[in-house]
Amino acid sequence: MFATIGNFVAFALLLAAYLSGAAFYFVYQLCGKYKPWWLLLAAALLTILMIVSPVLHVFIIVFRDLLPGDVASLPSNANFFSNLIAHFFGAGLLEELLKALPVFAAYFLGLLLSYPWRQRIGVCEPLDGILLGSASAVGFTLIETLGQYVPGIVIEVTRQAGEGFGQLAGLQLLIPRVLGSVAGHMAYSGYFGYFIGLSVLRPKKRWRILLIGYLSASILHALWNSSGVLGSWVLALVGALSYAFLAAAILKARELSPTRSHNFATRIKS
Repeated sequence: MFATIGNFVAFALLLAAYLSGAAFYFVYQLCGKYKPWWLLLAAALLTILMIVSPVLHVFIIVFRDLLPGDVASLPSNANFFSNLIAHFFGAGLLEELLKALPVFAAYFLGLLLSYPWRQRIGVCEPLDGILLGSASAVGFTLIETLGQYVPGIVIEVTRQAGEGFGQLAGLQLLIPRVLGSVAGHMAYSGYFGYFIGLSVLRPKKRWRILLIGYLSASILHALWNSSGVLGSWVLALVGALSYAFLAAAILKARELSPTRSHNFATRIKS
C-alpha cells in the first residue's frame, strides 16, 4: 500500500481487497469449517465475471424489465413501499440469485467428485453454503463498490470541490461499504447459502427450503435498500437484523454440521 501512495485507483483497490478479506475471515472463523482458499476465491471471481459479462444483462431483463424491479425509474420522492417493491425484484431477487450461482455450481461440481473431494469442494451441509455464499458476496461487493459507487461519488465531489476532496469522499464511502458487507451482502448471501446447504441435508423438503431462503434473503436485501427514505436509524436497525440472521444461521449450521467434531469454532482447545 505504501507503493501505491499517489495512485488513488491502486490504493483503493488494495484497501478494498484487504478490508473485504478481513470481513470474510471474520465470517470464516465464526463458521469454523475448513474450505480451500482457492475455492472461496473462485466463488468471488466467478461472481465478478458474471457481473461484467452478458449474464448480468439477462438478469436485468428478467427482474427489472419483465418484473417490477426497475429501480432506476423510481422518482426521487417515491415512498417506502414503492421503493421496497422495486428493490425486492430489482435488487433482492436479482442479486441474491446471481450471488447464489457459485454456490449451486460448487454443489453440482461436488456431485461429480468422490470422497474426500466432494466434501472439500461441494456443498454437503449449511456451513458450506454459508462460506461459499459469503465469498461470492465479497466479489459482488468489490465490483459494485469499486466499479459503481466509489467512482460515482469521486466524480461528483471532484466537480464540486476538487480532486482531493473527491478522492477523500471515495475512501469515506469505500471503507464502510466493504466493512459493512458483513451486515449487508455477505449476510444476505451467507443466509441464503445456509438454506442451500440445508436443502442438501433434507432433500425431501428441498424446494420449500430453497424458496424460503431465497425469499427471506431477498426481503432483507430489499429492506436495506429501501429503508434509507425512513432515516439512518432504520438502516442501522436493518443492518443489525441482517447480521443477526447470519449469526443465527451460522450457529444453527454448526449445530447441524455432520463434521461438528472437527469444527475449529466449537472445539475446545486444551
